[in-house]
Amino acid sequence: MKSATLLSAILLSFLLFGCGGPEPVKAKKSPKTFVEFGHTRVDDYYWMNNPGDSTVIGHLQMENAYTAAMLKHTEHLQKTLYDEMAARIEQHYESLPVKENGYWLYTRYEEGKQYPVYCRKRDSLTAPEEVYLDVPAMARGHQIFIIRGYAFSPDNRWLAYGVDTTGDRRCVLYIKNTADGHLASEVLTNTSGDYVWADDNATLLYVLNDPTVRAYKVMRHTLGSNPAGDHAIYREADSTFEVSVSATKDHAYLFISSRSTLSTEWRYLSARNPVAAPVVIQPRQKDLIYAVLDHQGDALYLRTNRDAKNFKLVKTSFTSPGMNHWQDVIPHRSDALLEEAAVYTRYIVAQQRINGLKQILVIDRRLNQSRYVDFAEQAFVVELGAATDAYDLDSIRYTYSSLTTPRSEYSYNLQSGEKVLLKRDKVGGGFDPSLYETERIWATAPDSVKVPVSIVYKKGMLKYDSSNPLLLYAYGSYGISTDPYFNSTVISLLDRGFIYAIAHIRGGQEMGRQWYEDGKALTKKNTFIDFVNCAKYLIMQKYTAADRLFANGGSAGGMLMGAVINMRPDLFRGVLAEVPWMDVITDSENPDLPLTTLEYDEWGDPGVKEIYEYLLTWSPYDNVKDAKYPAIFATGGLHDTQVPYFSPAKWVAKVREHNLGTNPVLFRVNMGAGHSGESGRFERLKLMAMKYAFMLDLLGRRE
Repeated sequence: MKSATLLSAILLSFLLFGCGGPEPVKAKKSPKTFVEFGHTRVDDYYWMNNPGDSTVIGHLQMENAYTAAMLKHTEHLQKTLYDEMAARIEQHYESLPVKENGYWLYTRYEEGKQYPVYCRKRDSLTAPEEVYLDVPAMARGHQIFIIRGYAFSPDNRWLAYGVDTTGDRRCVLYIKNTADGHLASEVLTNTSGDYVWADDNATLLYVLNDPTVRAYKVMRHTLGSNPAGDHAIYREADSTFEVSVSATKDHAYLFISSRSTLSTEWRYLSARNPVAAPVVIQPRQKDLIYAVLDHQGDALYLRTNRDAKNFKLVKTSFTSPGMNHWQDVIPHRSDALLEEAAVYTRYIVAQQRINGLKQILVIDRRLNQSRYVDFAEQAFVVELGAATDAYDLDSIRYTYSSLTTPRSEYSYNLQSGEKVLLKRDKVGGGFDPSLYETERIWATAPDSVKVPVSIVYKKGMLKYDSSNPLLLYAYGSYGISTDPYFNSTVISLLDRGFIYAIAHIRGGQEMGRQWYEDGKALTKKNTFIDFVNCAKYLIMQKYTAADRLFANGGSAGGMLMGAVINMRPDLFRGVLAEVPWMDVITDSENPDLPLTTLEYDEWGDPGVKEIYEYLLTWSPYDNVKDAKYPAIFATGGLHDTQVPYFSPAKWVAKVREHNLGTNPVLFRVNMGAGHSGESGRFERLKLMAMKYAFMLDLLGRRE
């Protein structure tokens, strides 16, 4: 075995280096022809779609070897960057406790450990600590170890939790006795990570995945019984929908939600009667979205877009839950996107997004008065929370951060408006927030829409002479807003004179629901145009220049990278395309791939001629052309069930084939991970250091 491995290594080295320096991997061609609506497409690299083919695995290994060889001279710089980023991580970390069902729950990290320890204390914070999940111990021997969801039984005796050891989102469900630590005999596989207990402390609802890793079937399990006898209580037959389970804060009701991109449907059942047939709240309708937030007595509170593009809060009753009985509680506003709300005995607290920034609205139900919590910086993020699961609260918690402010947790008195800082994340490595500056600027798109851009830089290092290198990040899909959170890894770039910028492009939801609708399906190209325009604006304002501008995006944001460099390959010095989805049409035509059917509303169904023809104008893989492409660093994961590894692998091969320039095109695939890469808090920094070293090296920086 050892001699065979050595022989493979020697052969791989010969193929890469020949008699000189590293040679780019040249993928074989095996044309596959697609004929759609009279149009012919040829995919020379379709053969890479088979992970069971040893030739495919060998090709991926050669890609990794080539990337390692091309970046070998940066290893010292990578080590320097890694050490800097690791030094900023708070070694001994403990979260603020949150009280749920009589226990204070929190997590803590120990020095040098990759994973958290999950802990609880009964009733009082002075009570003895109970460790209910010792993840560092559980993760021994695993490259990837992810806890995907857990739930305590109402009596707190049993803990159901899901474990993913490949990153493919297929979880193994375990049930643990918290009193003595032993595991129940039953082990359930291929679960989604959604679990909820009924009031009898013996009935557990969980969700199974179908072969495409779509969460599709809700099962009922009785503790101590053979899982083979579990009952399906709901099966989602529509392949464009997926399901999840949840419960009210007081655990009185259990919910099953079915959701697609543009439609939802919820069912409920009493936690006291888990064998009852679930009751539909409102039958699904096209373009009708609603979600249960909580209840108080018979009153059920929902967030919905019914007659409310930016959503509103309504209430109804369990006895008559349909939308004809919905009553407005927080009415719709065209200038404020309602993201979430919490209903308490006296107060309602809502999180809204106004002019691109999150705000917290406090409504005094008794006095019928409202006010906003005030914040200071130009670009910031707030997240609503609470210290306990009680309904009768006089204070809440919220987290605040910005590009210069580490995550800070506050208590806010709902009556007096007093704020108290409870905890701020400690950032090591000599970080001083006063040394950095953040701004919010606006770039005007060709259709006159103004697109916000958040930027941060080190004071004294910004020169409006185009000399600063700049990293521009964006996502722009699914209505997911890219907020200006604090990111300690970016400091390593800022300290080297970089500007870091986030383009809040259409396809996200930063500026309201219309912002999303103007960047999906048949308006998707607005997303790419916005990004290109933000890049051009930053160059025009002399924040940077094209030969010092880098672009970054992951997943759908990685797809964005492929689209924009097809549009403007001359606009960027380099691109970081992380787990990018590039072969949009071919993948969307295959319903057996994960996420395909779930996302027809997002991208469009290529089985429809109009959609197909539109996708053909921008699909990154289909639009690779002869051009001088910027330097590229792409990543993938062999076990990725969200963006299959072959999407970036094929794209890299095709770009290399058509690249008329000399810029490097690198691809690094994690052979043991999924969409999120490494799961350990320190281990994941190694790839970050490699990406940063790639950019700095292109600028001739060696330190």
